[in-house]
Amino acid sequence: MAFSWNQALLDQLDFAWNDQFMPRMAGLSDDEYFWEPVAGCWSVRPTEGGRYAMDAPVGRIERSAAPFTTIAWRLGHIATFFGERASNHFGDGTFSAAAIDWPATADSAIAMVEREYRRWREGVQALGEDGLLRPCGPAEGPFSDDPLADLVLHINREFLHHAAEVAMLRDLYRDTVAKGALILNSPAHS
Repeated sequence: MAFSWNQALLDQLDFAWNDQFMPRMAGLSDDEYFWEPVAGCWSVRPTEGGRYAMDAPVGRIERSAAPFTTIAWRLGHIATFFGERASNHFGDGTFSAAAIDWPATADSAIAMVEREYRRWREGVQALGEDGLLRPCGPAEGPFSDDPLADLVLHINREFLHHAAEVAMLRDLYRDTVAKGALILNSPAHS
């Protein structure tokens, strides 16, 4: 049986999704989803007109300027990098984070992340071995000449990184707020 880089990349992503991320999302409450462990967090908040929006753009952000973020914001970021890349490389290129009415509940956020994950995963699977060598193209700006394999590796790494952050916030919430060790610092979202 010949080795498949495409399958190896999918296996890495699937393991992180099925064995790490999704089990850790079980039981995520709305209070936990919006919990702000420190003052000044970026989150997902209601806007005029009843929509929800992320506090800051999801694009490239200077790390030194980015404040702490809530689980809501982090799940929005995960949905965005999966959705934007799936749209740009395997779809019609119309995904727009600015146009999204962000989820107002933990369950709807997880559903959104799952939908965008599935679109990304299906696109990567369809690439096959040869497609991984294709250039990224103009959607990736200065990385346009890099092979799509580099982008898939980057998105896998981004997912692993941000999924671990969400898991850490869940642990912090469980061992502090849920046990009464911290005062819940979450504004009303209803």
